[in-house]
Amino acid sequence: MNLNSRIEKFKNIDIYPVISSEFCLNRDPVDVLKKIADGGAKIIQLREKHIPKIEIAKLAEKFRCITQQYNMLLIINDHIDIALQIDADGVHLGQDDMHPIEAKKLAPDLIIGVSTHSEAEALEALKNRADNINIGPIFATGTKSLPMAPLGLAAITEIAPLVDIPFTIMGGIKAHHIPELVSLGATRIAMVTAITEADDITGNLCELRKLYASALNSCIKNY
Repeated sequence: MNLNSRIEKFKNIDIYPVISSEFCLNRDPVDVLKKIADGGAKIIQLREKHIPKIEIAKLAEKFRCITQQYNMLLIINDHIDIALQIDADGVHLGQDDMHPIEAKKLAPDLIIGVSTHSEAEALEALKNRADNINIGPIFATGTKSLPMAPLGLAAITEIAPLVDIPFTIMGGIKAHHIPELVSLGATRIAMVTAITEADDITGNLCELRKLYASALNSCIKNY
């Protein structure tokens, strides 16, 4: 798949599950992915921070098989070499990872996403040719150690209008936040533990996506 096709698919995602082994309640992350896929997810990000890189590569290969079966986008966090090795759809980079322009040179057909935590970082990512940005953390989160305080809802209305590329939001998001987030224009919502630590992952994701769709329909009707 070429970059333009991948970006078009990315534009149409809704709930964006992120899987880390440490937040799966000791369940196999591959089984967690299968349950997420059965819930209708259009995308998944594999984000592993605390296991050896060789194990991440093996896990990524298994993820690629499942995401191809379900026609899902697969984004690899941090590791552009692994993303290229398994023909993933994109890589998501932090502020301390590879520079987006260098990533573009190495992987011109991959979606290059960048985590941003301020207006300045968002504008810098845009200047550096990122294909999408993540804005966060919106709320307090225990899945990632960050030096900054939660940005709050204002970040969506303040940062999003400044960029002309797709954006996602992340950080401490739960089901009850979705209607307000969608009403503020956040239409790609990344979630970790609210999905991966659910008792019924498939059923829970189906409900999250229904809640999202309902919120989006309400916004359209009120427009």
